[in-house]
Amino acid sequence: MQPSVPAVAGPADPEPVSLVTLSVPDRAAMERLVASGADLTERVRPQPDGSVQIDAVLTASQLAGLSALGVSEASKAQAAPRPRTKAATPQDQVVIERAVWYKSRDGYFLSVEASSSAAQAATLTVTWRGARGTTGQAEMVAYVDAGAYLGHQLSAPVPAGGRPHAVTVTSTGGGRADARVREWPDGERPDRAGHGYQKDFITQYMPPAQLNERIKSLHQRFPRLTDLIALPYRTNGYRRHAQAVVGTPPGAAVVFTSNAYGSEGGNDLSVELVGPGAPDRPLRVGVDGKLVTVSLATDGSGAPVSTAAQVVAAVNAAAGVPLRAALYRTDPGAGVMAPAPRTQLDDFLNAPADVSRAPAQVLALRIGVRRDGSRTGVLAYAQEHAREWVTPLVTIEAAERLLRNYARDRATRRLLERTDIFIVPTVNPDGANYSFYDFNSQRKNMTNHCPAQQSDPALRNTWGVDVNRNYAVGSLSDGYFGASANCQSGTYAGPGEHSEPESRNVIWLAQKFRNIKFAMNVHSYGGYFMWPPGAYKLDGRVTLPRPAPAEEAYFLRSARTIEQAIAAERGTVIWPQQTGPVTDVLYSAAGNSADELWYDYGVYGWDFEVGADLWNPETRTWEGVGFQPPFEEGHAEAMEFAAGLISLIGIAAEYRER
Repeated sequence: MQPSVPAVAGPADPEPVSLVTLSVPDRAAMERLVASGADLTERVRPQPDGSVQIDAVLTASQLAGLSALGVSEASKAQAAPRPRTKAATPQDQVVIERAVWYKSRDGYFLSVEASSSAAQAATLTVTWRGARGTTGQAEMVAYVDAGAYLGHQLSAPVPAGGRPHAVTVTSTGGGRADARVREWPDGERPDRAGHGYQKDFITQYMPPAQLNERIKSLHQRFPRLTDLIALPYRTNGYRRHAQAVVGTPPGAAVVFTSNAYGSEGGNDLSVELVGPGAPDRPLRVGVDGKLVTVSLATDGSGAPVSTAAQVVAAVNAAAGVPLRAALYRTDPGAGVMAPAPRTQLDDFLNAPADVSRAPAQVLALRIGVRRDGSRTGVLAYAQEHAREWVTPLVTIEAAERLLRNYARDRATRRLLERTDIFIVPTVNPDGANYSFYDFNSQRKNMTNHCPAQQSDPALRNTWGVDVNRNYAVGSLSDGYFGASANCQSGTYAGPGEHSEPESRNVIWLAQKFRNIKFAMNVHSYGGYFMWPPGAYKLDGRVTLPRPAPAEEAYFLRSARTIEQAIAAERGTVIWPQQTGPVTDVLYSAAGNSADELWYDYGVYGWDFEVGADLWNPETRTWEGVGFQPPFEEGHAEAMEFAAGLISLIGIAAEYRER
C-alpha cells in the first residue's frame, strides 16, 4: 500500500526508509542511539560479543549518520570475539536467578538468567542436562543498561533437544551455581472452550474506518451487552496543508504552503514565478482566483534579481494571498529566483476520496452485562503507533469472541457478568490512515509541530507526535529518558504533556470510569509482555518507583497466566527475559501510557508486544516478523493475543480490591 518511489527524486519526494537491523557495540552506544531519536522498534537482542542488535526504521542518510555513534547495519558489522576474562581474586559468587524450559511448536527451549558478584567483568557459561541424555552449552550475555549491571542472560532461548532438567552456570572468575529447571510460563491453564465456541473473525488488515464499522456493527447486533462511547477529543484528521517547492534547493528555492488544508481548497491553488520581460520592474505578488503570481523584480537589463528571501517576504506581506511562503530548510535565501511555470499545490495524501479528511472521532466499545461501574473495568487499546497493523485485530477478535459466545459458553458468560470491558481498536486513526495509504512505516500521529525550516514536503514522513511518549508521568519534561524534543524524531514527545488528543482520550477513559483497574496497551512487534516502571532518568538510572513486592508478584503471576493462554493458541511462548518491567527488559520509554495509568490511577497497566520472533530450523536462528507481516502470520498473532487479552479479562473477573 506504500506508493512507489519515483525514479528520479524531486524536492518534494521523501527519502525512502527501510527496516534494518542495527549492530550497536554496547549499551552505552545504545543509550546514544535512543537519545538521538532514531525510530527504533521494540525488538532488542543482546549478543554474545557484548553488542546489541535492534531493528530500526531509517533512511539511507540516517543510517550513514549513525556511524558517528558507533552503530552500523548488522549485516555489515564485524563481530569481534569478546576476550575471556581471567579468573578474578577472590572467587566470584554466581547466583542463578531463573532457569526455565518451555515447549513450543518448534521443540524444547531453555532460558537462563544469572548474576555474578564480578558483574560484567565475568564471563558466564551455562551447561544443561536433560531427557534422553541431551546436553548442551552456551555462553551468556552481560546485560548492562545505563551503566547499571542487571545480570547475565542467554541472548535468546536456545534449543535444548529435549526437556532440560538441570543447569550449571560457571564463571571465568571461578564461581559456580547449579539449579533445577522449571517449566515456563506455568501459569493457570485457560478454560477449555465449550462445545460450539466461536473464534477466528479476522480476515484482513483493517484501516480505521473499517475498525469503527466493525465495532458499530457489534453494538447494533448486541445492544443489550454493549455501549458505543465517542471519546471527547477529536484528532486533527487525516489532512495536511497543500505545498509546493518552487526553484532549485537549497540555494534558490521557496516552499509554498496553503492556508487551508488541501482537502478544503489548498489542493486547488497554484503558484507561478514570472519574469516581466522589462527592465527595472519591482517585485509584485498578485492573486487571480486560485492562482498566485509572483512577478520577479528585474535590473536595468530586464534580468530577474529577486532572491528567495525577497520572494518569501513579499508573499507573506501581500494581502489576500491564500498561502504562505518559507525558505527551504536552513538556507539563507540569497539565491536569485528564476521564472518557474505554474505549479499546483498538493497535500500529498493518497487515500481514496471516501476516507474522511475531517477530525476523527475515536470510538470505544463497552462490553458487559452491567455497565454501571459496579464491575471491575478492563481497558484494551491499540495502535498508538500507526504502523502496527496487527494490534487492532487483537482487540476486534477479542470483542467478537466475547459477544458471540456469551449465549453459548459458560466461561464467556461469566466474564461478561463480572467485568466491564472498554475496547479502543485504534487510538491513532490519522496516523493509521497515513500508514495504510501513504507511508506504511508511519509511527506517529499526523500533527506537524515543526517550524517552517523543517516543514517542506520532502520531510512529511518525519512529522507527528509519538502518542506513547505524550503522557504525563515519567515524561521527557520531567527529566526521564527515552523520548525526544526534536519534532522529526521517531520518539518526539510533542510540545507538552497531553498536547495530543490521542493521549487525552486514553486518560479520559481512566478518569471517567474509575472502575477500570486493568489495562492492556497492544503494540508490536517482538514478543514482549511488560509493565511499569517504564522510564528512568539516565543519570544514575533512577527509575520511576517500582511496584511493591506484592504488586510486582501480582504483575508477574498474572503475566504467566496470560502467556499460558497465548501459548495455547499455536505454541508461541513469550520469552521469560522479555516478561517484566519495561525498564528491565527493553529500554526507557519516557511518557508512556501504562506508567500514567499505574502511578496516577492505580490501574494495572500492561503492554503486549505482539509478533514474537519465529524460529528458523534451517538457520537455527530467531527471526523478526515486522510490523505488517503477511496476513497469514498477522492473523495468527491476532488469534493468540486475543486469547491472551481474554485471559486478562478472566484475571479481572477474579480481582478483589485490596
